[in-house]
Amino acid sequence: MDQPTAPVPPPGCPAHQPGGRVPLYGPEFAADPEAYYSYLRHHGPTAPVELAPGVDATLVTDYATALQLLQDSGTFRKDARRWRDLNEGRIAPDSPVLPLLAYRPNCMFTDGADHLRLRQAITDSFARVDSLRLSHSTERISDFLIAQFSERGSADLIGNYARQLPLFVFNELFGCTADIGDRVFFGISGMFDGVNAEKATEVLFQAVGELVALKRQRPGDDVTSWLMQHHAGLSDEEMVHQLSLLLGAGAEALVNLIGNTLHRILTHDRYAHEGGLIEEAMDDTLWENPPMTNYAPHYPVSDVEFAGQKFAAGDLLLISFAAANTGPALSAARKAGSNRAHLAWSAGPHACPSKDPARHIAVTAIENLLNRLPDVEITVPEDSLTWRPGPFSRGLVTLPARFTPVAPARGPGRQSGAQAQAAPEPVAPGRRPEQAGVWSKFLTWLTR
Repeated sequence: MDQPTAPVPPPGCPAHQPGGRVPLYGPEFAADPEAYYSYLRHHGPTAPVELAPGVDATLVTDYATALQLLQDSGTFRKDARRWRDLNEGRIAPDSPVLPLLAYRPNCMFTDGADHLRLRQAITDSFARVDSLRLSHSTERISDFLIAQFSERGSADLIGNYARQLPLFVFNELFGCTADIGDRVFFGISGMFDGVNAEKATEVLFQAVGELVALKRQRPGDDVTSWLMQHHAGLSDEEMVHQLSLLLGAGAEALVNLIGNTLHRILTHDRYAHEGGLIEEAMDDTLWENPPMTNYAPHYPVSDVEFAGQKFAAGDLLLISFAAANTGPALSAARKAGSNRAHLAWSAGPHACPSKDPARHIAVTAIENLLNRLPDVEITVPEDSLTWRPGPFSRGLVTLPARFTPVAPARGPGRQSGAQAQAAPEPVAPGRRPEQAGVWSKFLTWLTR
């Protein structure tokens, strides 16, 4: 009788080293994360991983186990001040993953009554967002961005479109000025990529602090002002941390949701370019290539046995939404038609509070792009595309595409093709609004 074959670590995985921890960072993991998840499943429902050099964690890869943990707020807590390795000095202060794991006084890292108060303020504020207004805003911004490259017949659908659209939408939704919005986006990207994360975090919080000060003086019809006016009575510090969370998690997830869904549509012929299949493509993306892959940090309140393993109080456990979604246990449920039973939006008391507006923005952005550029196709082999590094999120570096050149869409003021504004460029931290001109270009376009 043949003996069962031992699982083989994926390329570049030093799982043979002491401790057997699998690294969730570097180009090898970014290129083929599913190979890593397949290997990790051989450990059982949980597996030992390394999030960055010297940062150990346990990754939950099984759907049922993940759901159990996410819903058990008595045994597992979100407050990162419980993180034993950090408290005992085993985490370097400049670790690239620390900005996304360290405690903040926001609803993600709080429990009990504090969490309920902050969460309710966010939920109530988002409930005031008008879906029709959001659609119109997204369509205008989409038209503007497409106008920058439509005559060329080629574009990078990540850099020229998916990465910029959330910035513009959030400028309107949260009432950001162009300068504040640019620095918010710089900070978010740096935090999730783990590149100069300390500087990125500093830039993000400084920009959001300016936004809070601005809205204290001049409130508007926007989410920031509604959150500020909520009966929960958030302090300036709480406002900064809630907004940093919403902008950070929202922008990073939305960029990747748009980009990953476009990638799926353009690399799977069965979707064609029919608008009715965008929702299906997005659901398939959320199942198989979710924008947030490994996150939702939790800590046992006390020593506990969970999923057949013993954990000490303060151990760091993360949920692999990607591994849980694609595990064999869920294949039957998905085939039975439970197309939205995935964990891409998390679950339990800390499930994403803004999934509906995020999905609405993404569907509108993709539908408008495919309507405007119906023959768009990628220009490179799929296996040559590069994915951004990092343990927490999943997104492409670029998505080169070509299409039949078309005249730029006109703004509401009947802009002609010759009057189209130059493409907005990323703005370095510290540049003034008059130097950047990103938001003013869009506003000028609207009036032509």
